[in-house]
Amino acid sequence: MVFVQAKIQIFKKDVLRFPRLDTVLMIENAIRKAKSDLTARQIWLKLPKKVMWQTFITTLEYLEYSGKILVDKDKTVIWIWNPKAIEEIKKEGLIAK
Repeated sequence: MVFVQAKIQIFKKDVLRFPRLDTVLMIENAIRKAKSDLTARQIWLKLPKKVMWQTFITTLEYLEYSGKILVDKDKTVIWIWNPKAIEEIKKEGLIAK
């Protein structure tokens, strides 16, 4: 049996530090509260705890990869994840697994 190990590259650069779960959740909450009218830097400055810029950007890249946010051309961060709407769509049979 042959095992093929594939490395998925989701980050644009080498990451020196990966964010902890509590940091990711804090950033998610800040983005959700921002109502998509703040830039990435503005959100970073308003975080309740200080986070290194590289850690913040790594978290944004992860959230964008996972489909929770979009980062616009002008660096505005938009929260797009809506699990309630997805459940309603599944109930109507519009999403097949």
